Amino acid sequence: MTEFVFLAALAAAAGWLIRRKHRERTAAGLPQGIPAMARNPAGAGRWRAGRVFAAPAGEVRWVPGRGEPVALPGVRATGVRPPSVKEGLSINPGSRIVACAYEGGTIEIAVMALDLRELLEAVPGDDGAGDDGAGERG
Repeated sequence: MTEFVFLAALAAAAGWLIRRKHRERTAAGLPQGIPAMARNPAGAGRWRAGRVFAAPAGEVRWVPGRGEPVALPGVRATGVRPPSVKEGLSINPGSRIVACAYEGGTIEIAVMALDLRELLEAVPGDDGAGDDGAGERG
């Protein structure tokens, strides 16, 4: 009988902690930026999680979860594609990869399909960069 009382108290305490944490996150609001993973330079290196921030003045920067922010001056989208099978092991296979060129080099930014439109609005593209890759098989 005491086990049931102990388990009920433990469940109530866990529920209270979870509700408190949920309320704190809700009060803080949604985080800014577009959640994404990036590989810099494009085609090399590791995929790193972070966020893409676009200022109203047209300035775009990539802020990784760890490390220094990367400014992307003069960035433009050069293409959109689904991830390959090998890339799908590192990033979400349902995401879309936006290849970008900027004054300092190239970068690939992977975002979920629902965030693709927002990223393409922040990063002006060349002709054909607006294709979301939905018609491609991969």
